[in-house]
Amino acid sequence: MTESKRQLDSDISVPKHIAIIMDGNGRWAKKKGQPRIAGHKEGMNNVKTIATAASHLGVKVLSLYAFSTENWSRPSKEVNFLMKLPVDFFGTFMPDLIKENIRVFVTGFTDHLPEKTRKVVLKAVEDTKGNTGMILNFAFNYGGRAEIVNAAKNLAIEAASGSIDPSDIDDAMFADHLLTNHLKDLADPDLLIRTSGEERISNFMLWQLAYTEMIFDDSYWPDFTVDDLVEDIKEFDRRDRRYGSV
Repeated sequence: MTESKRQLDSDISVPKHIAIIMDGNGRWAKKKGQPRIAGHKEGMNNVKTIATAASHLGVKVLSLYAFSTENWSRPSKEVNFLMKLPVDFFGTFMPDLIKENIRVFVTGFTDHLPEKTRKVVLKAVEDTKGNTGMILNFAFNYGGRAEIVNAAKNLAIEAASGSIDPSDIDDAMFADHLLTNHLKDLADPDLLIRTSGEERISNFMLWQLAYTEMIFDDSYWPDFTVDDLVEDIKEFDRRDRRYGSV
């Protein structure tokens, strides 16, 4: 039994799906007088720690906002480093992911990634497809608005071809056309955590977050600990989720 597991009482409700906006890497590095890429590297190392803890705590899906469709506008040196991170991450931590029975998913517009990056992330998905534990879902080259527009376009194409009746389009059909459809009934996060103290969702899972509980944590992502995760889960357990009812 892990230390994190001992910190949760058995009657505490653990979110099935936790999504994290891993914010503050650059500010963490600046605070230490280091280049921004040093913060991204340290943040990558923290992914393994938090993912392992989440798996031990009983989380079914952990979605991590790794690279947004807007991040392409960052300086090219930083973007190139971020595109290399999956290569380093899976090259270093794949044995641990296999050992922990963690399955890797990628949610995003992967066709637009550099070829080497795309091959690495898709290989990670393939290499872990037999695992039956927690899903570690990386939102990579992902944007909520682009996802919704893409779904609307695809539905329009199907309606124009006559394969669907526009009057049949409902929430379920629309959700099936989103990039998170591979998560099935676990697509909507129960809890969103954003680190660094910023209080916005930054174009992340705009459809899926409709009834998600949100916690804005002051820690920069590299400093976000297993204890912080446990405390956020305890806070989630104290929330009264009514889904519009009373």
